[in-house]
Parts: sequence; C-alpha cells; structure tokens
Amino acid sequence: MQANLPSLGTENQSPYQVESRREIIALLRGFKDKSQLISMVINNGGEAFITSVLAVDDSNNQIIIDSAPDHSANQRVVASNVVFFDGLLDKISIQFSANKLQQTQYEGRAALSLAIPNSVIRLQRRENYRINTPVSTPIRCVIPIESEGLLEKNRFNLVDISAGGIAILDDRRILDMTVGKIYDDCEIDLPTIGLLVTQLEIRNSQELTLLNGKTTRRVGCAFKNLSNRTLTAVQRYIMKLERERNARLTGI
Repeated sequence: MQANLPSLGTENQSPYQVESRREIIALLRGFKDKSQLISMVINNGGEAFITSVLAVDDSNNQIIIDSAPDHSANQRVVASNVVFFDGLLDKISIQFSANKLQQTQYEGRAALSLAIPNSVIRLQRRENYRINTPVSTPIRCVIPIESEGLLEKNRFNLVDISAGGIAILDDRRILDMTVGKIYDDCEIDLPTIGLLVTQLEIRNSQELTLLNGKTTRRVGCAFKNLSNRTLTAVQRYIMKLERERNARLTGI
C-alpha cells in the first residue's frame, strides 16, 4: 500500500491513483524528456533533496535518478525505509514512493536506482493549479518582517504561484514558520501585470538540498483576503506563464 506523501503544495488536492504500468512509465519518462526536477523526501518530510530522472528501464523495472549532493546524504537516502517523490509535470503533481533505493552508476557518474512503482498519485489541479515561475528571471516577493521594533522589507524568490497562494525560498530562514502566521502588506511584482499587495499566511515549510549541495527552505503561503481585482491579476499572470510555456513546447 502506498503511503501518504508530505504535502509540498499551497492548496488542498484531491488524489487520483494511477495503476496502469504503461501510464506510469509514460509519466516517469515525461520527467526525463522535459527535464523536470523532482523532490526526493525522507524522514517523513524532515529532509528533502532535488533530483531528476536520468533513465526509465522498463525491461529491468528500474528508474535511475540523480544521486544526492554528497556521500552522507546518499547514505541517509539509501538507509531510509521509505522515500517519497513529488514532481510537477504539465501542471499536475505526480507523487510516488519507494521502499528501498540503491546506489549505482549511470554514464560514469554516481546515481540512485529504484523499482518502477506499482502505482502513483496524480494530483489534478483544477481552477487553482500552480505553475512554476521563471528561474532565469526570478520573481521577487517582498515581505515586511519586524526586527527590533522596526519593519524591514525582505525579498524572497518565488518558486510557483496559483490562485490560492505562492511558494517562496527562504534562504536565510528569517520567516516565522508558525502555521497560520500572517504577514501584512506583502508585495509581488509580476512582469507585465503590475505590483500586487496582499496578506500571506504561512501554511507549510520544507528544508531542501539542491543539486549543487546548497540548502534552502521552501515555504508555502496562502493568499489571505484577496480582492477580486488582485485575484484576476494573479490569474492573468498564470495564463501568461502558461502561454509562454506552450510556445516553448511547440517552438512558436
């Protein structure tokens, strides 16, 4: 039976389990073909690493993925009884688990292998699907944080955005991670859309280790008391990102 994955998103989802082997392999190969990164989570969400699918070997029932950034991290992954995976593919979160991973080699470099799962969970975004924001031109979110009686404006990079909220990177770990903590007068400058001012509520957080070995904290925030005008602006921006993404895929 597949275990429940730690929640990595900003909104509630309805799970859909996929058990067709052909479809599972197609989804996994989609991560490889589209170079989509996946979160690899151990210790019930206590530690996470960013990885990617290097190969899907149907005949040997194996997936080959990038190894963790250092030997000790790999040892912890291999020693884990259950490893969870969560990745975004075509606006849909694909989640699955593996009981044991093994260290291996792929094209002369260190890698990890795991069995192709018997089932995956596909979390279909409906009106509130999230979409990744551009890495090449990061979107900034400015959050006022009180320090010694003064409000200081601090900048954070967006990871993704939906009509329900955002995910940001807190590299310096300066945000209060109390679930339900609300930050007022947060500013998000969306290209071609304009400056949005909103309340943000802390919903979840997770420590991530990136492929380069750098660690960061991913923070899921929900919009609070979003006006219809601001919601429309967010939806326009999501549509803009979707059009740009589709243009890249089709080569237009």
